[in-house]
Amino acid sequence: ATKWPENLNKVLSAAIQKINGTLSTAIVRVINTPSDSDPFNLNIGTGFNNYLYRTALQSDGKIVVVGGFDTFNGNTRNSIVRLNSNGTDDTAFYTNIGTGFSYLSVTAFVYSTEIQSDGKILVGGNFDTLNGNTRKYLVRLNSNGTEDTAFYTNLGSSFGWYVRRMAIQSDGKIVAV
Repeated sequence: ATKWPENLNKVLSAAIQKINGTLSTAIVRVINTPSDSDPFNLNIGTGFNNYLYRTALQSDGKIVVVGGFDTFNGNTRNSIVRLNSNGTDDTAFYTNIGTGFSYLSVTAFVYSTEIQSDGKILVGGNFDTLNGNTRKYLVRLNSNGTEDTAFYTNLGSSFGWYVRRMAIQSDGKIVAV
């Protein structure tokens, strides 16, 4: 048996595999040791129907998950989901997102998400709309999932191509690549 480090509390892990030619995507949380059971893992249900790229943990324990999926646990969720700390879908968050992200009218690939110190959520990827509104490659959401429209207005013409990764500097400035 492998001894896990004493300071390891929780690890969120995502895996993608093909089973009998069908894409299967899973997200699991491990607490302390691999043998611990966790209701989080049971609440994920059927999980995501396509790729997961990033997760971000909010200060309240909720988890923002982004990727190239269009369903989570059988429900339409275009490229972004927020999970409650117990692994259930935060449906109020998705209600505020509306139709989610898309690119040329198909599911977008959202590659990156970061949580700012004020709880606002940065989202970057290969998308051209959020909830039917033109939004190119980078947006900021309020902590409840509504769009921070002032942020997008201040971006100007935005980026010429998609945002693959982001980081927030100690002074609060955003680096997008």
